[in-house]
Parts: sequence; structure tokens; C-alpha cells
Amino acid sequence: MKSNASLLYSLCLVVGDVLALVAAFAAAFFIRGHLYADPVAHPISGSTYLGIFLSLLPFWILVFALLGLYNNSIYEKRFQELGRLLIGSFLGLLFVISSAYAINRTIFPARLVPVYGFILAFVFLLIARNLTRFGRSTLFAYNVGITNLLIIGDTKVARELVGELANNRASGYRVVGLVSNKQSSAQHFAHLQTFSSLDEAIKKLHVNDIHAIVQTELFVASEKNNEILEFAQAKHIAFRFVPGNSELFVGNIAVELFRGAIPVIAVHQTPLIGWGRIVKRILDILVGGLALVVAVPFMLVITLLEKLSDPKAPIFYKETRLTRFNNPVLIYKFRSHKRAWTGMSPEEAFTKMGRPELISKYREGGDQIDNDPRIARLGRVLRATSLDELPQLFSVVKGDLSLVGPRALYAPELEKYSKKNMILAVKSGLTGLAQVTGRRDLSFEERRKLDLYYVQNWSLWLDITILIKTVRVVVRRHGAR
Repeated sequence: MKSNASLLYSLCLVVGDVLALVAAFAAAFFIRGHLYADPVAHPISGSTYLGIFLSLLPFWILVFALLGLYNNSIYEKRFQELGRLLIGSFLGLLFVISSAYAINRTIFPARLVPVYGFILAFVFLLIARNLTRFGRSTLFAYNVGITNLLIIGDTKVARELVGELANNRASGYRVVGLVSNKQSSAQHFAHLQTFSSLDEAIKKLHVNDIHAIVQTELFVASEKNNEILEFAQAKHIAFRFVPGNSELFVGNIAVELFRGAIPVIAVHQTPLIGWGRIVKRILDILVGGLALVVAVPFMLVITLLEKLSDPKAPIFYKETRLTRFNNPVLIYKFRSHKRAWTGMSPEEAFTKMGRPELISKYREGGDQIDNDPRIARLGRVLRATSLDELPQLFSVVKGDLSLVGPRALYAPELEKYSKKNMILAVKSGLTGLAQVTGRRDLSFEERRKLDLYYVQNWSLWLDITILIKTVRVVVRRHGAR
């Protein structure tokens, strides 16, 4: 790839990590050796300590590299980077300690030095990487390090790409043109240079100004596709293409020998199969069970408040929804609606109260409405704090639901979505990617897209990330209604 921005960014990350680790363990040595009144158990000079540490540092950086901390993809995955930094810092420290035993030589003058070093290393690494990110974004703002991208094909994906990459400072990309022979392309991409062929684009754009090509549609004539690929290879331009049937390239893909002779690509609806389901179930039992123990006192208080607020109204609201493999499951929540509207659909409730105009407003707002007249005073508090969801922890421990997964939906809701069977490939969850991304601020279609992404890209780390983000979202009450 002609643009060396990604390579330079990775190099800056390596330099930043080295400086952060050296600063952290130098600070740990100084804190224990000079700020404590007690003498150290194994006196060692600062130059000797630093020399030994620097000789072992390349192996620590190698651990980071093996964990993917210098891959381009890590830039957008902040929580994944945080977790890998924590693991890498721990493994690196273990390596240094093991080396001390292997060479039979004192490295740390006192036991607190590696403890302080580990804590400071993690903090300094986070600071260094955030500073590097800030520096990169600042350079992007001055058009330094921007990757010039040529898009081939006028498709829905092409339009999404143009929209996603519009902010150069955030994306690091600049779309320099689009190749398409469709007459409508000039209208769809009025702010871009459009070309009817690759030859025209090459003539009007300087070849050295094209750093990457993304082909969003494959042409019927294979010669035309080969021409694009061969041009990219000859000019050392990064090349990517979007497959026509993108559903074949998401989820869990494996290359297998069918009947031991014919190589085939096996495409599963979700990577959540085999061991993944077992690990996920263990996580549900352990974390869900612990959360349930913590939640029981709160549930007792809410039960009492429900009875005091309306003694004749039911404490819980239950409803049948669909989960994995189209199986019905009972969802339990603390009642948040007034007794008169409990158990009714929005259409029935708004019609009965004489306000049918709210029906369309409710549906157009993504199944939500400000100051919903159906919700009781206590219900507003429960919804704002997500405490109405606590009874579902019983369902998680029981196995009807999972802690993380797509939202359990009504059958009529699922009928609106063409890919409902994909969403029903995994167990519904108490929280999910849609909830931590925007909660109820997202439209129905946006929420389903995020649910589908989760199904097709499940990983244990993704579940852990969503659980951590859920705590943050609930505390901040972001998107709660």
C-alpha cells in the first residue's frame, strides 16, 4: 500500500509502549527505593536494573505483537485493546519474573516493585496509546496520513462507505472518486468525481494519489474484474472487494474437506456453536447467579413499593416472546404501566384512553414516546434505572435467556424483519449490542442490524465487552425512557 500511515501509526504504538513500560518500571524502582523508609531486600543499582529490564523488553513487545496490539484493526476496538493490554502486561511481567529465576539473578530489589510496575505500566500504556490516537486524529485534520480511496461500483454498500468515511479526521480516508457506468451515479454522489471506467479514473486521477481501491460489485465479465485487480497489483495499491452475497462471508466460516476429498467452505449462521455455547452458558450461570444474589434485596424493596403504590395491581408484568429456534419464552419484568393499561398492546391502550393519535407517534418513534401516559410514576423510575429488568435474571440462571444476546421480540415485530431466522439462531439476552450502542435512541431497523451483527460475529470477548458497557450505560442512564 502506497500510504504508509498505518505502518507509521503501528511504529508510533511500539515506541509509545516501550517508553510507557520503561517509565512505569523506572517509577516503580524509584517509589520503592527512595520514598520508603524501609531498606530494600535485594539492593541493586539503578543502571543495572534498567539494563536488565531493557534487555528483556523486546520479548515483552513481542507478547504485545502476538496479542494483535499492533494490528490496524485494533484502532477501532477500544475495549478489546484495553483487555489485551491488561493480559499483555500480566504476561510480560510473568516473563520478566521467570527470566530472573532462569538466569538466577536479582532483577527487582523488592517485591513491591513488580506490583507497582504492573499497575503503572497499564496506566501509562493507556495514556501513551490515547496520546498516539490524538496525534493521529490531529494529523488527519491537516490532511497528513490520509488514505485516498477509489470506490468501484454504485451499490448500497458504496453509498454506506461514502457516508462512513465522510469525516476524514475520524476515518483517516478520503474518497477521491467512484467508478460506475450507471447514469444515476452522478446524482447519488454529487460531491464526488464519478468515472464511467477505470481507464477514465486513471487518466483524470494521478495514480500515485490512489492508495486503496474498494470494489463493491463484481462484474459479470471476469476480464473486467481481473483488469482492476491486476492494475492494483501492478501499482502496489491496496485492494479489497465486497462480495455480492455478503451473508456468505459473515459468522463462522471454515474450510473443510467434504467426504475427505472436495474442499468446501462451510458457513454457519453464527460462531456460537460447540464450545462457545458451553462457555456462554457457564458465564450466564456464574455472572447471572452472582448478579441475582446482589439483586434480591433490591427486588424485595421494589416488590414492597409496587404493592404500596397500587395494592390491586400485579407486581410483575409477563409476556410471551420468541427466542432461539423460534421457541416462545415468558419474559418477566416489574410492572411499569398503570393498572388500567397493563397487559394491553400500545394500540389497545391508546385507543381505550381516547388518544389514538399517539399510536402512529409511538411506532414512528421506534416503539417509544416521550411522557408515555401509560407509565406509572414508580414505573418511570424503574425504567430510567433499568431496575424493571431484574426479574429476568431468574430466566438467565434457568436457561430461558442469556445475559447477552438479541432482544427477545414479539412475533409481530419479527415479521417486519426479513432476516428474522438469523436473529433466532441464538438465545435472546437481557442486554445486547443494540442496548449499549443507543438503547432506545435507535430505530427498529438499526437495532435489528446490531442484533444481526452480534449473531454473526459472536465471541466471548464481545459478550464481556457488552456486559461492561451495560454497566456504564445503566449508570449514565443513556437512552433510558
